[in-house]
Amino acid sequence: MAKKRKSRGRGKGGKGRSEMVQCTNCGAMVPRDKAKKVTARLSFVDPTLAKELKAAGTYIPSEKTVKYYCISCAVHFGVVKVRAKEERKFK
Repeated sequence: MAKKRKSRGRGKGGKGRSEMVQCTNCGAMVPRDKAKKVTARLSFVDPTLAKELKAAGTYIPSEKTVKYYCISCAVHFGVVKVRAKEERKFK
């Protein structure tokens, strides 16, 4: 059978079975090594106010949010791009 990708679409290596995570968008269960992880910082302070507070030397806390996307949702939201056939196999 033809092999579309060198890694078969996963970053597993020889680890065996990996745990499943739920896609943030559609709720599909995806292996953790196949899912696309997106981390972002969420601040509760308005950016203009934060700039003034930082100038005054204040510490502004921010929460780290982690989202996992299945491949189809990651492509839809632009997290990953569709690559040409030649590029898929070797990267």
